[in-house]
Amino acid sequence: MFSGIIECAAVVRAINTEKDNNNVHLTLHCPFVDELKIDQSVAHNGVCLTVVHISDDKTEYTVTAIKETLERSNLGDLKVGDQVNLERSMPVNGRLDGHIVQGHVDTTGLCTKIEDADGSTYFTIEYEVDNAMARKGYVTVEKGSVCVNGVSLTVCDSTKDSFRVAIIPYTLEHTNFCTLEVGKRVNLEFDIVGKYLARMMEFVQ
Repeated sequence: MFSGIIECAAVVRAINTEKDNNNVHLTLHCPFVDELKIDQSVAHNGVCLTVVHISDDKTEYTVTAIKETLERSNLGDLKVGDQVNLERSMPVNGRLDGHIVQGHVDTTGLCTKIEDADGSTYFTIEYEVDNAMARKGYVTVEKGSVCVNGVSLTVCDSTKDSFRVAIIPYTLEHTNFCTLEVGKRVNLEFDIVGKYLARMMEFVQ
């Protein structure tokens, strides 16, 4: 489990594909590689991936993204040099400073507008939605929680297929929101509590 509080933005050092399947191996650099272990779970732009290799000098590590992950997230858009938001799994005795994040991306959204807000920055995100998905809880609610590229954020101006989030300067500086541009895709994970409630409602109607 994660909380949506980003520890740092890693830099993609290499992207390698396997000849016989659709897996992609991402090699990244971050300040805490020497603290990682093989089989450890780390959220990458909100996607939970397993550490499969650590370089001998402990400056880089590698994770593997499978076809399902690449199709459902923006990890397939990554290029060498791109920044990726990282969060290690939450310790049992840790504080839940964000909200409950599973590391299971539901879909991607598109950044359609960026606005300066006198001290913060508004990002408008649009995503495809249909009634079936909405009934399963794949929606946002005003002042509710949403995870965007792994960042726990509060929803404002929620509509059927879009919402805005306000990013404070610290978050802008320490995550890949600083490189987000209009037209780029972001990973979205909707609130798990809302999804469970929506599921339970299917059985009582």
